[in-house]
Amino acid sequence: NNTSEGCEADGEDKEESSSSSSNKVVYLDEFRKEWKKEIEKSPHHVPKKDLPNGEEVDQIKENDEDKAKVLFQLGVENEEKGRLYEAIQYYRRAVQLVPDIELRLFQQSLSQTTPSTPDDLVAQKIEEDDDSAGPDEEFDPESTDLLTHLQIVTSRQQALCHPHYATTSTHISALPMEIFLYILRWVVSADLDLRSLEMCAAVCRGFYVCCRDPEIWRIACTRVWGMRCLGGGPCSSGFSSWREMFITRPRLHYSGVYISKATYVRLGENQFQDQFYRPWRIVIYFRYLRFFVDGRVLMLTTPDEPAGVVGLLRPDCWCCKSGRIAHGYYRLVEDNTVSIVLGGNNGTNASSAVGQPPKSRSNNYNSGHTFHMELEITSPRKKRRHNQLIWRGYSVFTRANGIETRTPFDLPASRYPPFWFSRVKSYNAETLHPLA
Repeated sequence: NNTSEGCEADGEDKEESSSSSSNKVVYLDEFRKEWKKEIEKSPHHVPKKDLPNGEEVDQIKENDEDKAKVLFQLGVENEEKGRLYEAIQYYRRAVQLVPDIELRLFQQSLSQTTPSTPDDLVAQKIEEDDDSAGPDEEFDPESTDLLTHLQIVTSRQQALCHPHYATTSTHISALPMEIFLYILRWVVSADLDLRSLEMCAAVCRGFYVCCRDPEIWRIACTRVWGMRCLGGGPCSSGFSSWREMFITRPRLHYSGVYISKATYVRLGENQFQDQFYRPWRIVIYFRYLRFFVDGRVLMLTTPDEPAGVVGLLRPDCWCCKSGRIAHGYYRLVEDNTVSIVLGGNNGTNASSAVGQPPKSRSNNYNSGHTFHMELEITSPRKKRRHNQLIWRGYSVFTRANGIETRTPFDLPASRYPPFWFSRVKSYNAETLHPLA
């Protein structure tokens, strides 16, 4: 009897536990239904497209890319809800199926948001311009300058520029401002190619603002005039900006050659001359000067035309290394004067060696001579600044037996005409160092 009573008691306990567990399941189901109804009735509720859970994803009878897209979207949804662990699991499963699934989804979103044809893009651009046009879009020179106006416009757009045509590759406007400014330093380069910087400024408003970065122009000024120009900034020298100082203040050009063409009349052989026949000929020769940013200068005097000489005026050329082209140093003194010191031969005997191999002629130059030149920087043409060098002094220092003597030269205009600057495109075709 005791055994039967115990069995009945155990059976009642099991029935009570099963009924209580079933009641809990029913209660949880009712609670979920009421909770969903309250959420749907809420005014802040935004219905979303239901995504399948992890078990339903496994049942999708499609390719791996579709499964990876669903898994990645589930990861995004869980990350937004703060479920980082679950999001990582979904991301990992998606990447295992398709390693570049994130890039594919990004390209798909671009194709859905960007116009499919150039005509649609142009129409959209016109509508955006019409919508964004306002009184602040119009430039008023009386109230502000152009740079300030464009800075306000580009800051409101929150982008450097916008692509004119639809593209699937990354546009340059996606670059951070710091990276683009560093690219501009490579455009200017260590050779101070500010002409290329001005060409970049003509592309669009964003490029214009970046190309007017005062730091780029400040470094360019220090490379030309040294640290002495930083005393009180450009305002202490009477300039409103570093760019105005670089453009207006007398300086040298580094992207070409200064050329001086001299002519004189030379009589013929004396034995063939009489009172009725006096032969003569015109002798033409050129002087070439090329300046470098680091203070070096090359000089060559030759009857050869510029087309055959400009390629030789390079520090790594054999003519310069073998001494056939005079080399020295220069410095800007006062405001518009260039002082040049050339060692050795002054390049006057190099004309016969141009175009010949280095070992074809011996170097007979006297290293005891040092030539000093003073040239004045002038701008006879308003559109082309600092493109002329006028002779102001020319002398040779000779050292013999420990004694140095100075011999000045006369500077007649016919024998020493001014130098004119000529740009050489190949000099800035490539560079090895950025502006620094």
